[in-house]
Amino acid sequence: MKLPRRRFLHIAAGVAALAVASPFARAQTFPNRPVRIVSGFPPGGINDTYARLIGQWLSERLGQSFIVENRAGAGGNLASESVVRAAPDGYTLLLATSADAWNTTLYENLKFNFHRDVAPVASLARGVGVLVVHPSVPARTVSELIAYAKDNPGKITVASAGVGSAPHVYWEMFRTMSGVDMLHVPYRGGGPALTDMLGGQVQVYFATMSASIEYIRSGRLRALATTGRSRSAVLPDVPTLAEFLPGYEASIYVGIVAPRSTPTAIVDKLNHEINLGLADARMTKRIAEFGDAPLAMSPSAFGRLIADETEKWAMVIRAAHIKAE
Repeated sequence: MKLPRRRFLHIAAGVAALAVASPFARAQTFPNRPVRIVSGFPPGGINDTYARLIGQWLSERLGQSFIVENRAGAGGNLASESVVRAAPDGYTLLLATSADAWNTTLYENLKFNFHRDVAPVASLARGVGVLVVHPSVPARTVSELIAYAKDNPGKITVASAGVGSAPHVYWEMFRTMSGVDMLHVPYRGGGPALTDMLGGQVQVYFATMSASIEYIRSGRLRALATTGRSRSAVLPDVPTLAEFLPGYEASIYVGIVAPRSTPTAIVDKLNHEINLGLADARMTKRIAEFGDAPLAMSPSAFGRLIADETEKWAMVIRAAHIKAE
């Protein structure tokens, strides 16, 4: 049966309006069941803590459970791949970290492209590292450490939390810019590295602020510099590495991403709620306790940050010939 032209146009207009309205309708009812936040790291660490912190906030705001699922392995890649393969409906999210940016270069045969295959939702925080030495090291400034290392090439040990970890890539950038030669000692995680630092088995370490701050305050470790663009509010009297090596900047981000093609309306709704959380005094206080700073961004700005960090660390990793073990 052939429809009259006017009735055909009326039906077509109705279908088009429904197609436009449906994403907004989904956003209005989202979430109507529990949402998973997948973390690529074990329970109890700083990344797991961030996932639970923002999950609790979103649960309170949106009236549905945001459940943290820990899928540790392959430097976070197992979790990332599980999320990029998930349905793009907003019900599977990933706690994204800087590890996702440098994994793109560290791992040669990934089955996904992180930057291409995710929809950035919201950044949460940015944290800096701190260059610490064991008190037995005679250096009290970065300049003195560089001079001491050059007088003792290959004799000073620098720990990391593993090949391709944040302490490792921070060290490689420092090595390249300062020209020093130290013996890199990779550990299986930050805990063992910090334990041996405290015991004097290794002498230099790019530690996280949250893990090292109490040892710095007690004098068991000596802080020479922080790694951000500006001085840390937690250690305001400690200079930045950029004050000795102009252009040095190393920090990590934490945020939330979803599978590519997740409806924009759902992404925007989550971004709005997360940014409200980052402005909440309880949340900012908790983030400050980690030695980090809240980082509220639009989805597009967060996407640019991921792209910029991926490019920046790719140059460091390639120059140092680092490959994941």
